[in-house]
Amino acid sequence: MIAHADRPGAAHGADDAEVIRRSLDEPDAFALLFDRHAPELHRYVTRRLGDSLADDIVSDTFLAAFRRRDRYDTTRPDARPWLYGIAANLIGKHRRTEVRSYRALARTGADEVAESYADRVEAEVTASAAQRELAGALASLSVGDRDVLLLVAWADLSYEEVADALDIPVGTVRSRLHRARKRTRAALGGVDPTAVEEGTRHG
Repeated sequence: MIAHADRPGAAHGADDAEVIRRSLDEPDAFALLFDRHAPELHRYVTRRLGDSLADDIVSDTFLAAFRRRDRYDTTRPDARPWLYGIAANLIGKHRRTEVRSYRALARTGADEVAESYADRVEAEVTASAAQRELAGALASLSVGDRDVLLLVAWADLSYEEVADALDIPVGTVRSRLHRARKRTRAALGGVDPTAVEEGTRHG
């Protein structure tokens, strides 16, 4: 697991923007960005698409990021929104797989995509029911609403970071999140999915 201390500027003396700048002349330096962010990105993609697709999505995300690194806005020290935005576009090619997984989980309660989430909410509601109900609610969300909700709840991005990741206004993030929270809260018996995540993070 990547610790918060390993995020930009904490462990290696350079923030993400500096690493990307350095990689323009020293391509091997880009590997540090992978070391910092690949584990958490892999967990996020696994939750959405399952482990079988996560390796390829994460590899493709960093390959695309490497190829586009000369266009990165180096006034932004944290590259996570940029990386999650690339990943979101790649996940978008597997929307049917994602929805199919959620619907299967809603019926059976036995799929890996939401298992880790259910572990987090079991203190609030019955875990197996939470898996099924959450999965059903996620499957019913629009693509845009689901992206926003999961970037906040699972990727731990702020509203502003989600806006950067998806290239949408912050106001749109807020409205999409409001709709998504309303639907998932109802499915979870009144538990706010993003509030539960915030309350169970390890600092």
